[in-house]
Amino acid sequence: MSEKSCSLHNEKELRDGQVEGVSAGSSPSHDKNISALAAFRGIPISELKKRTILRTLTVEVNGWEPSAVSPEVLRAQEEWEAVDTIQPDTGSQASLDQPGKFISFAEVLQHFQTQDLSSFKKRIQPTVRRTGLAALRHCLFGPPKLHQGLQEERDLVLTIAQCGLDSQDPVHGRVLQTIYRKLTGSRFDCALHGDHWEDLGFQGANPATDLRGAGFLALLHLLYLLMDSRTLFMAQEIFHLSRHHIQQFPFCLMSVNITRMAIQALREECLSRECNRQRKVIPVVNSFYAATFLRLAHIWRTQQKTISDAGFVLKDLEAWAKKNPRRLLKTLEVYLAQVSEGQASLLRPQQCPRPEGPHAKDLAFTGLCDLQPHPSEDWGLP
Repeated sequence: MSEKSCSLHNEKELRDGQVEGVSAGSSPSHDKNISALAAFRGIPISELKKRTILRTLTVEVNGWEPSAVSPEVLRAQEEWEAVDTIQPDTGSQASLDQPGKFISFAEVLQHFQTQDLSSFKKRIQPTVRRTGLAALRHCLFGPPKLHQGLQEERDLVLTIAQCGLDSQDPVHGRVLQTIYRKLTGSRFDCALHGDHWEDLGFQGANPATDLRGAGFLALLHLLYLLMDSRTLFMAQEIFHLSRHHIQQFPFCLMSVNITRMAIQALREECLSRECNRQRKVIPVVNSFYAATFLRLAHIWRTQQKTISDAGFVLKDLEAWAKKNPRRLLKTLEVYLAQVSEGQASLLRPQQCPRPEGPHAKDLAFTGLCDLQPHPSEDWGLP
């Protein structure tokens, strides 16, 4: 029965004197209050709270004699008084200082900057060691060395990549919760261990087991992708593509592999030229990660790749990205500019003519007007 029909039905019962607790001698105010309560019978307390209906009723019934108050109204009043103490059951096992509050990339970075990471820093190898002809060739034809003033920032990135996930650290817990809620759209936190992490593309119930080779930097990169308003749309598109019924792939695990590529590119000094130009390291590494993930999604989408192709795709992608970092970053800039204008998407086939010139093989994106699926094509995206 609809809310409107329910209201009419209850009002008819009131007129006929059939509602429990209402007698022919009841006052008009009493009849009015019971009519309103009956009209909203069946609606959850939380909804009544939003409409302020229950608050008004309970304020007015406080002036009645106890004998004149029906059991239903008293029960409703008791439920109303208990509403503010009810907490949603989120199933979370984490104990956070501010549950439900997103954490930003800058907050996490500041957290690491204030921690004693000396034991982790001892493990890093800032640059790849080369000997013999490889060292000579790199010296003569390789990229420039990173400026000395940027080496501390580089070492911080590599040190974070040595840190693991600590479920007892509230900051680490908030990072996981933010990633989960941003990807799923959930309003509530979740358990830090559980099968729901497999739905996001981890291999098991504990995300920590998939961070080998990239450490906490892998989660930090995911956080960057999801909390930066410019890249959030891209992350959502890639996540949707990862859930395709044929071309599906583990989103988070793929992201970890791309973070590992960014670490290697940094250690092999493939990003030094761009870092020196921008006089920054962390933003360059972040952009390289995002641009590489974007290229992966484009290849996966346009070349009809499946999970069986993952190893070959990742190997070729890493080799290409290390050789073409500037071109890769430029592609990301173009894509994000088009996103801001509502004209970019990864989820539809290329419809526009490819640009001519030396960069004709760079990514090109369709407009949002092309996103309506063809009747013969079902991508199975949620």
